[in-house]
Amino acid sequence: MKDLRQMVRQCIDELREGRLTEERLRELEDAVGAEKPRRWDLLYLQAAKTSEVSDVVGMRMIRDGEVVYPLPPPEDWPYKTVLEAINDGWRVVKFPELSLLMDEGRTYGLSCEFILERRATA
Repeated sequence: MKDLRQMVRQCIDELREGRLTEERLRELEDAVGAEKPRRWDLLYLQAAKTSEVSDVVGMRMIRDGEVVYPLPPPEDWPYKTVLEAINDGWRVVKFPELSLLMDEGRTYGLSCEFILERRATA
């Protein structure tokens, strides 16, 4: 199957040249309908501090709808900081809950946890 972007570009060219047909647009519609929906990968990074450049001390990854288990040992993790993950295409969807840091004796969660997402590779 042709790449959808390529098909769209071809339709634009055909439109400019005055030769775009309904049949051609239906082919594009069928190609869009046949494309398998891609999933989101999730990356949970527990950092030593709330900074994006702080060392990662814990990690959990969901890739293509499956929990990655077991994880490699920490020295083999793909990212040593949250910033490294961001630079590799991950998007932060949840920053650490700073309110959990207000009273260290009464925290009920992972205070320096970042949650990131990106589209699963096709």
